[in-house]
Amino acid sequence: MRRWIALAAVLPILATAPPTQAASGGTPTSRTADASAWPAAYVGMRAQAAVGAVPPRAASRAILAAGAFARPAGPGRDDGAIGSVPGDRVGSPAAGGKYVALGDSFTAGPLIPRNHGKPFACLRSDHNYPSLVARALHAGEFVDVSCSAATTAEMFRPQRVLLGSNPAQLDAVTPDTALVTVGIGGNDVGFSRTLYTCAGLSITSPRGAPCMRHFGNTLNERVAATAPRIAAILKAVHERAPRALVLVVGYLRILPSATGCWPAVPASAGDVPYLDRVERSLNRMLAEEARRGGALFVDDYRGGTGHDMCSTRRWVEPILITHAAAPVHPNAIGMRVVAARVVATYAATRATAAR
Repeated sequence: MRRWIALAAVLPILATAPPTQAASGGTPTSRTADASAWPAAYVGMRAQAAVGAVPPRAASRAILAAGAFARPAGPGRDDGAIGSVPGDRVGSPAAGGKYVALGDSFTAGPLIPRNHGKPFACLRSDHNYPSLVARALHAGEFVDVSCSAATTAEMFRPQRVLLGSNPAQLDAVTPDTALVTVGIGGNDVGFSRTLYTCAGLSITSPRGAPCMRHFGNTLNERVAATAPRIAAILKAVHERAPRALVLVVGYLRILPSATGCWPAVPASAGDVPYLDRVERSLNRMLAEEARRGGALFVDDYRGGTGHDMCSTRRWVEPILITHAAAPVHPNAIGMRVVAARVVATYAATRATAAR
């Protein structure tokens, strides 16, 4: 019953790409600091940064070399995961800077306890990856304006949600911002809604590829159409916060590359590799736009083999959830994996710039 209650709660938000919004969505901490309080690595970072995700072992070594935080403990180290990000045991020379998190529901963390911030219907968890990163880096000010169902358009305009609205997310980025994470693009492609459509179609042909026949090349065309929107967002971030380090955060692996696990995850055998290719295409586009737009890309798809929706060690919940999280969205373990990679990318970049 808990699974169906959670599904009913989140479906209206997943299925709606709302047009507008306005209210304070962030939860800043008690002190504000200028970007100059963050490491000198930020100065000229856009000119120095090499784009691409940091391999887990190299990232861990870079973290230790930079003295960014103690080696993380806990589950999640296998197959590409760095581990948990325990905020109370992590110290960072980056303490004091302003961190702004922009993004959609893969950033917000719907139904992961505990919901916080306004508006409530953004379903923003205090254990999403931005919250974990803020604690790990001891950010002086933390503003999380991510919101479920957000598209690239909601970076520039308010987003109406149930019983409220979320301001244009870019409004949170100010000249004193030192770190910005951007996790957006999936709703422009319509990936979550597509998976529900494919689930319905799978009943007609569990061993076929009805979803691929239905969508054809439409999803890849949507990915291509989203690219200039990502470029515009990165340009706007740099204009608003010239000294900020900007990280584009990719999407965790959702499906395996082979036949899937119908009916537990209702996608037909031939549609599973098709949908996996679409997600790969989305992440490749984000990585390329990050490279072009003076940002770093955090590759969260990498290392996801054995942690997709079909796995018992999943980082993303299936349609019939088994952990407290929205269907087809990261669970708490997935959020810890993403947070660790964000922190590792930051630390490795800082270590590189300090050489």
